[in-house]
Amino acid sequence: MFIQPWDAALDDSEWRTWIADGHDFGLLSVNGPPGQPPAVVPTHFTVDGTRLLIHLARPNPVWTAIETDPQVTFTVIGDYAFIPGPWRAKPGVPPTDGVPTSYYAAVQFTCTATVIDEPEAKADLLRRQLAHFQPEGDHAPVETDELPYGRMLPGIRGLRLDVTDVRAKFKYDDHKPVEQRADTARRLTERGTGLDTPTAAQQLRRLDRVGPWKP
Repeated sequence: MFIQPWDAALDDSEWRTWIADGHDFGLLSVNGPPGQPPAVVPTHFTVDGTRLLIHLARPNPVWTAIETDPQVTFTVIGDYAFIPGPWRAKPGVPPTDGVPTSYYAAVQFTCTATVIDEPEAKADLLRRQLAHFQPEGDHAPVETDELPYGRMLPGIRGLRLDVTDVRAKFKYDDHKPVEQRADTARRLTERGTGLDTPTAAQQLRRLDRVGPWKP
């Protein structure tokens, strides 16, 4: 992932806060067999300290690749929007000469994967995930010898991703003048389609913290 200096995370707390703010679905990318493309799996995940926890169905084709090469990438993308060219035109330049772009936030984790097959370890992983996704506790106990989870545990495998590197990107035209960025956020809010509103919020959040960029 290419990151311009003005698109970089301000610090680790920025991307950690963004992930914690409900961005818990991403893409697991694993190396394929020689001559085959990488495999990419969309899935929810849970943060556990410096680890990511996920589980997948046992028939999923990624397991052989992971056991052959446990080095994987997990990518989370959100708060994205297409920005039309006229919104980015410089003052005194015809609007049609503006160049469009994409806004987005992305966090890319480089990880070493460990497969979890022991029943109690899988049950513990599920408990941790449910504590995140269903904190109200409105679910049956996750026990290896009780229904419904005990019967279903053999059908899944857990995956612990130990994070070895993090690259975070917040691409919101932070090298542009403050007035132009504020106007783009206004336009996004007015357009209000897709993820326009959270995209505008990300741009406004960084408005007084970044740019205009001076090399």
